[in-house]
Amino acid sequence: MTNTGMLVWTIATAGYVLSSGSTPLFAAAARTTSTLAMATQDELKKQVGYKAVDDYVKSGMVVGLGTGSTAAFAVERVGQLLKDGTLKDVVCIPTSVRTKEQAEELGIPLTTLGTPESKFSKLDVAIDGADEVDPQLNLVKGGGGALFREKIVEVCAEKFIVIVDDSKLCDGLGPGFPLPVEIVPFCWEHTMQTIGNLPSLAGCEPKLRRGSSSNNKEDGPDPAVTDNGNYIVDLFFKSPIADAPKAAEELKNTCGVVEHGLFCGMTTAVIIAGKDGISQKNA
Repeated sequence: MTNTGMLVWTIATAGYVLSSGSTPLFAAAARTTSTLAMATQDELKKQVGYKAVDDYVKSGMVVGLGTGSTAAFAVERVGQLLKDGTLKDVVCIPTSVRTKEQAEELGIPLTTLGTPESKFSKLDVAIDGADEVDPQLNLVKGGGGALFREKIVEVCAEKFIVIVDDSKLCDGLGPGFPLPVEIVPFCWEHTMQTIGNLPSLAGCEPKLRRGSSSNNKEDGPDPAVTDNGNYIVDLFFKSPIADAPKAAEELKNTCGVVEHGLFCGMTTAVIIAGKDGISQKNA
């Protein structure tokens, strides 16, 4: 095939037809573009979730299952392929209670980290969504409140595949989506103030998440409680975080912080659903 040629895949099991070529997506990165006619945004999310599983999950693997509206389609696809026999001997690790419940309903075998079934935490792949993705494939995650469980699972994966819609792409992390930080309830006011004064987070506005932990909208009076029994502070920015890895380091070194939503240097590939179809950027 020539550089200008097009390759068309028909994937009957997933129910989509893709046309693909190669052009730059970000500097020094390869992009595979695809067109998918007359698809709604939800249909595109489904396609990108299914594509991640079809491309990266094989029989015999240990798989990390993400949390969120896009990741739920990947969980659905794993269940389908196990049921029809396409996949065999797959064991999964869920990253939230709601993902665990979805997986159990689909009959997906589950385990946790550190077990023989998890190959003692040597995951083959993890698939999850993100709230923001910068050009270096650093992420903001945790809008759904599962950031600690997502990170502890996904950092163990040989490949971490991120699935998003194109609205999540940004030039710099911060302004487009508040950065979640999971903290212990004890002395939470002190921890929140300390976070707000960190040099790498200068200019942020910390706000305790209230109501449901599964979104950052204030939909109740009480502090939002995570699956781990902790609180979440959301950090609002008017300008991009200047140095995301440095901010991640400072947050991690803060007493009272359990985990933060900066996922830096972890991504293997991002599969992106957009109005014109599906594209992919590799690290």
